[in-house]
Amino acid sequence: MEQKINTYQQIGESISQFDLCKKLTTLKQEYPWLKEVNVQSLQEMPRNLETAFTKFFREKTRFPKFKSKKNPLQSFPIPKNYKVDFEKGIIKLRKIGEVKAIIHRRFEGIPKTATLSLSPTGKYYISILIDKLVYL
Repeated sequence: MEQKINTYQQIGESISQFDLCKKLTTLKQEYPWLKEVNVQSLQEMPRNLETAFTKFFREKTRFPKFKSKKNPLQSFPIPKNYKVDFEKGIIKLRKIGEVKAIIHRRFEGIPKTATLSLSPTGKYYISILIDKLVYL
């Protein structure tokens, strides 16, 4: 976000989400801990940033802010690369492994993005967005 703001102030142009995704490669070399994170999760952040700035300029919403580390609710998206095993009560996450879960409901349809959240009490929650196919 800082890179996007600085470029806009200096040049008057915006950096696209694709340019920010390309910079992830160099950032991974500079910060080795980024290799431990799912690639799709990292690539989702520039998309979210692009959406926030688009809404700001088109719909005149509030200016996008940095997400505070002090915020007790932390979350990140996991687009694709996860599997839910209803019988065993396990969710398989890439680069994390198998996680025991209390699955409240079975779902049918195509799983889209999952969001992993850490609550202020220290509990982890995962919410899964499902694209339900309806045939007319």
